[in-house]
Formats: sequence, structure tokens, C-alpha cells
Amino acid sequence: MHLFRVWSPTANEVSVVVGRADAAELSLTHGRRLVMEQVEEPGRPGWWQVATDEAEEGTDYLFCLDGGPGRPDPRSSWQPFGVLGPSRLVDHSSFSWSDGGWRGIHLASAVLYELHVGTFSDEGTFDGAQSHLDHLVHLGVDAVELMPVAEASGAHGWGYDGVDLFAPHHAYGGPDGLKRFVDAAHARGVGVVLDVVYNHLGPVGNFLPEFGPYFSERHRTNWGAAVNFDGPFSDEVRRFVIDNARMWLSDYHLDGLRLDAVHAISDSSAVHVLEQLAGEVRQLGADLGREVALIAESDLNDPRLVRSPDAGGYGIDSAWADEFHHALHAVLTGERSGYYEDFGSVASLATALRRAWVYAGEWSPHRKRTHGRPPMGLSADRFVVSLQNHDQVGNRARGERLGLLCGQRRARVGAALLLTSPFVPMLFQGEEWDATSPFQYFTDHHDGELARAVSEGRRAEFSAFGWAAEEVPDPQDRETFERSKLCWAELGCQPHADMLDWYRQLLALRKRTPGLAGVGLPSGETLVDEAAGWLLVERPALAVALNLGPAVANVPLGRRAGSWRPVLVSDPAVELVDATVVLPPDSLAVLTPVGEEPAS
Repeated sequence: MHLFRVWSPTANEVSVVVGRADAAELSLTHGRRLVMEQVEEPGRPGWWQVATDEAEEGTDYLFCLDGGPGRPDPRSSWQPFGVLGPSRLVDHSSFSWSDGGWRGIHLASAVLYELHVGTFSDEGTFDGAQSHLDHLVHLGVDAVELMPVAEASGAHGWGYDGVDLFAPHHAYGGPDGLKRFVDAAHARGVGVVLDVVYNHLGPVGNFLPEFGPYFSERHRTNWGAAVNFDGPFSDEVRRFVIDNARMWLSDYHLDGLRLDAVHAISDSSAVHVLEQLAGEVRQLGADLGREVALIAESDLNDPRLVRSPDAGGYGIDSAWADEFHHALHAVLTGERSGYYEDFGSVASLATALRRAWVYAGEWSPHRKRTHGRPPMGLSADRFVVSLQNHDQVGNRARGERLGLLCGQRRARVGAALLLTSPFVPMLFQGEEWDATSPFQYFTDHHDGELARAVSEGRRAEFSAFGWAAEEVPDPQDRETFERSKLCWAELGCQPHADMLDWYRQLLALRKRTPGLAGVGLPSGETLVDEAAGWLLVERPALAVALNLGPAVANVPLGRRAGSWRPVLVSDPAVELVDATVVLPPDSLAVLTPVGEEPAS
């Protein structure tokens, strides 16, 4: 016996068609139609349901509203034929998990690794990604962060245009494929965080407006009407999103969620949906007996996002701090176009190393206004930082990686600054060996008009950065997707093997350095010579000296001269002479207190 339920407060009649579909019969024309009854639930109007003994795991079905065409279930667990096909029932209890002893990840001390399932392996599937988990173990990361995997248009894309938010993408391997990946990761001591998108839905297969007021013109976003988190019937829309988050954490054993662009979530309710979400996730973790985490992307530089509700915040565990990337990228590459005009000085890099955000109440030339608020009282683990990520690589015209832009010497300096920071560091797939494959923006829309609009819009988007239209690969060209796949054969070749060894050394140093991660915002002396291009950052656990200038730099060791010794250098010519570190151009030294060297 299965109970079909669906929320549609605007419908006068709802039915469900059940049967078994194949690729050529997406409409379930030969299925059996069952009329659903409206449910009377106090405070929850609009629910319909029907029970039947003709449905079980593997049964396909569609909902029909007021005699209209069949539509997938808004809460579909599986879309085996894509966003326009019927839904399929999944019994989550039938999967045999082997991770009963898993207790989650400790985000404050973790190193994350962002990957895109479709390009991480040749197969482009969950099983293909699983085959490279041992590489991540040997690298030394603690958890992977999957780019969105909810069902979206076509067979490949970035995932941010998902429409069936409860269904893992059929082309990646569907529900069981994701469960196998998570189970295998946990068996190796690696956690799994998933990127989820609650600020908008994609343009193809988004049938939610037919079911009810999931969107509202009360607020507008870059994608049109905003998700309805505070208007009439918004209780069920909030429930839809929060139940989705709970499902990923419970049914798929995920260790956390990364919330995409929460600055695009509009909610004027007394209890913001993010606060409600964080509270329920925290309680779910306690019920499950393991740690679960929420990470939110926001460009507002507002510490309320990660403050506790008692302190007037939302209670999110950590926030992406893209300004750390911007400050580092602008110094390493010399780029100043677009939002990089706000960065580029060694002093701004020093600020990012101290508090993750560069703008915390200062005037922003790019925005032409004051931006941000000081993160006073926050610990460093409230910020996730990166040297490269899908946005900052993929949202370039040609998707170039950092090594191509600034060379391996400077890329090594950037990696060391990332992995010796007290924040939660995140790597992007292939970064650890300076992969030559770009990561470009790709889509697989089958609607010709939409495909043209996406291609043309992508070219127009880059005009602010000075990139010509002919430099922008066509997102709809399959070659754009194929060239973005990692080439794993590079690991055994130079100079990639040397870069991989550098990352492994940095990660090992991070693991064995007490007091580096999970601490308050950094304190200690910072010395900057803007003209010469060098910087010294001293913290209790270690010091970092770098030289990005054109000449050899003699960097003084500040008040604690004589108490440091180098433990890792990016150039063998680096040396300690009296109270200074002698650094060739584009080099870095990591130093630890004398007598307190981390055990090897």
C-alpha cells in the first residue's frame, strides 16, 4: 500500500496516473488514473492524497491538475527520464548502508574539496567519482563538496538550474548512485557536503507554479519572481525547502549542505527561513547522532548569517568568503577588471588573511558604496575560503585555472596562503595538480530558443570584464563540456606531480600543526611592504612570509625575530639570515616557533 500526497491549494481536482514507463512513453498514457481527495488538516490547506496497493518501489507516476497534462511530483525522488518525464517511487529503506559508525565531519578543522560529478571522471557519474576517492584520501582532504546534483535539464550542466529538488540527477546514476558514493566516501573517512539551490529554479521542467504559489512577485531576483518564503501559503513553500534539506541529510547520509546565493533569498518573516532551516538541521543532527553542517554563500559580508539566533543571527555554521579569493587572485594575477577593481594591494590581502572579508564597513569603489559589517567576535571556522572554485574559474570567459593565469610559482604561494589560513579551506577539483583542463560553463538544453538565449546571454555577461564575444565558448556545444573534464593521466607527469606533492605537504603540515584551525580570528603582527611586494603574517601557530615583488626581498621577522624556523619553502633558495627571511621573487616560506615544530 502506498499513499500518494501532493500540495496544490489552487487546484479543484487532482488525480495521479500510475504505471510503468519507458523512454518512449513519457506521458504514461497506459497508466491507471486514481482520483485524489482533499485532506482537511488544520493550518495546512491544499493537500491531496490517495492510497493504493497498485504502487510500489519502481512504480512510475504523474499528477494531473484539473484535467491538465501529467506533471512530475514536486517531491519526486527519481526522474529516470529527465525533468519532463514521469516520477518513480523510491524506497529509501531498501538501500544497504555500511556507515553505521560514521559520526560526521568536524567542519572547524576540515579541508573541503569541491567537485562536479559530470567532469570529475571520464564516466561523469557518481560511480565514476567514487573511483577517485582514494586519491582524495591520499591528498588529505576531509570532505568533498558536490556541486548541485538535483535533476536538471539535459544530461550535463553545472546543476544550478535544477527543478526536481528531491531527485538526484538520472545521468549521474540516480538515487542509488549517490548513496553508493556517500557510503564509499564514509568508508574511507571522507565526508560529503552537497550544494543545494533554494533561491530559484531552472527554466526547463519547472512545473511548481502549476501546483501552487511557490513563487511570488512580492520580491524579484535575477531569475524573475522570488521563491515565496513570506507571502500567502508560504508555510508550505518553506516546508518544501526544509524537508528537502532534511531528506539529503537523512535519506542520503550527507554531512552538510552548501546553500547557494542566500542573498537572493527574500524573506520578511519574523523568523527568517534560514534561521528556521538551521534550527531544524541542528535538531536533525542531534536526532541522527552525528554532526551535520550548513554553509551559506552570500556576498553581503553580514556576520548575522553565522551568528547564533540568541545574538540576532540565523545560526548558519559557516559562510563562503569570496573576498578571500578576490584579494588573493588579484594580487597573484594582476587582474583589476570587474569586481577585482576592489582588490589588488598586498594590504588588502593582509586584511583577507586576518578576517576573510576585505570589506567590513569600508567604501567599495566597485560598488560605489560602503559594504559589509565587521565580523567581530566570530571564530575563523565561520568562513570557508578558497583559491579556486567553480564560480571563480568557471565564470571566466574561457574557464582558465590559476596556474595558467599566473604560473606555478605564484600558484604555489596562493596554495600555501590558503592551507595555512585558520579558516576552513576548500580546494577545487584538479587544483592540487594544476590541471590543464579548463572548467567552462556548459548546458544541455534541448529547446532551441532557450539554447540560443543562454549562449547569447553568456557572451553579453562578460562585457564588464573586457572579454570579447568570440572568446566565450558556446555553453551548448558538447565540446565545452568535454574539455572541462579532468585529465587524470596528468598526475604522473611534470610539473603536475611536483604541484601535487606541494599540496600534500601543505595538507600534512596543516593536520599536524596544533592551534591552526578552529580558532578565533587571527591575531598577531602583520608587516606589509606594498612597494616591494612582500608580506609577513605572524600567528601563534606559525608565520608566513611571501614575496611577490620583482626583486629578492629581505623580510624582517618582527618582534619575534629569532623564535621562528622555516618548515616549508616554495623555493630552495629561501633562507633565514639573522632576523630576516630572504625570499626570491614569487616565493614563500612557512615558519613555526623554534622548539614547537610539528611532528612529522
